[in-house]
Amino acid sequence: MKKRLMCTAFAAAMLLTACSEAAGDSSDNKATIQPTTEAAVEEQVDVPELEGYNLLWHDEFSGSELDDSIWNMEARKPGWTNHELQEYTKSTDNIFTRDGNLVLKALKTDKDGKPYYTSGKVNSHNKMDFKYGKVVARAKVPEGQGLWPAIWMMPQDESFYGQWPKCGEIDIMEVLGSDTKTAYGTIHYGAPHAEQQGTVVLDNGSFSSDFHEYSVEWEPGEIRWYIDDQLYLTVNDWFTAEKDEDDKPYPAPFNRDFYVQMNLAVGGDWPKDPDETTDFDKAEFLIDYVRVYQKPEYDLNVKKPEKVFREATEDGNFIYNGDFSEAEDLTDDIDWKFLLFLEGDGAAEIKDNTMIITTKNQGTVDYSVQLVQPQQPMRKGKKYRVTFDAWADEERDMIVCVSAPNAGWVRYLPDTLLTLSTEQTTYTYEFEMKKKDDENGRLEFNMGNKGSTATIYIKNVRLEEIE
Repeated sequence: MKKRLMCTAFAAAMLLTACSEAAGDSSDNKATIQPTTEAAVEEQVDVPELEGYNLLWHDEFSGSELDDSIWNMEARKPGWTNHELQEYTKSTDNIFTRDGNLVLKALKTDKDGKPYYTSGKVNSHNKMDFKYGKVVARAKVPEGQGLWPAIWMMPQDESFYGQWPKCGEIDIMEVLGSDTKTAYGTIHYGAPHAEQQGTVVLDNGSFSSDFHEYSVEWEPGEIRWYIDDQLYLTVNDWFTAEKDEDDKPYPAPFNRDFYVQMNLAVGGDWPKDPDETTDFDKAEFLIDYVRVYQKPEYDLNVKKPEKVFREATEDGNFIYNGDFSEAEDLTDDIDWKFLLFLEGDGAAEIKDNTMIITTKNQGTVDYSVQLVQPQQPMRKGKKYRVTFDAWADEERDMIVCVSAPNAGWVRYLPDTLLTLSTEQTTYTYEFEMKKKDDENGRLEFNMGNKGSTATIYIKNVRLEEIE
């Protein structure tokens, strides 16, 4: 259902101030949000009414220029963060509106005889800060190696709990231009740095071929991520702390005012540099709208959930279906999961108590072709042993590790390169868990970008605690 809501930026700002004040702690542990009021504007815009929510503020980008009562243009020099290549400018060559969309455009020029990149970044800092709500954005991302569009949130006062990652970060959407069939939603927090991430991989089309709607529901004790109204990630366990100090009271750091920002990065640690295939004529990140809603009230009396650690099987194995006796679904989130990223192409099946991984394209990174089993209970001070049998149709390399998806992707068992032969061989690795307890360690077999597409066979996988 749609309701014609007529809002001016001034009315939205007045409402936002009331909401930010109301969202603080109260004696009955409730945060009360005042309802929106209607005001006449020159151009009426249909904005959906969401059941249980009030519209807090929005921008449909229907004007001839960026609304500076909502957004700041952010200028940054190259290399400011993540070793990115672009200079963020306030130029209308990089930030402009067109056909009802905000356009963040990356440009490639020459400077001192070398490629030089500029792009656009906007934020609502100190203009549309808010605490708790539902953020909805409809966008279309560009395709191209090295392009990195994002919609994300940072706290209004980053110093309150300490600089990143202690202050917290909510990534509503990130897509790599080299793999526009995959979108990511992530939360960063800590120290030490921790994160939790969900992904959506499209079966048909891509996030660059059409617009998609990305949203986050941020509440005192839970954050949920959606793409096109489909829930794909729920997080309710996080922390922040100073080094060698106790954690701050939950739900810190996500109990402060945050703001929305959007950018199109070029290069950086994650996407890597552009190459000759990157078409900068089409390097445009299009945002159709941003809408922020809030519930009339939120229950602030929330408690951090207790960690639940997986129990070992009767023979002490934390790997479920480690003998591959069950031909399970390898696409769900239960036990084994087969994953493809960044041009990786292949398939996995369980047959005759053996995991068989065939590769068509090895991809560009080691995890382009990947077999994993998460929820491995890693307890500080304990020692563990990983064993498995493996071989291949011809000699080739593979990497095994135990990683920490929720703790900055550190490695409990370091990335270990092994060369598989054509003979079935037993591999054994031992390690000591030296980090804080983690109920979600992940055993990984990484088979991408190793110079071979030879079929791999794996049997008898175990991860067990040892004295």
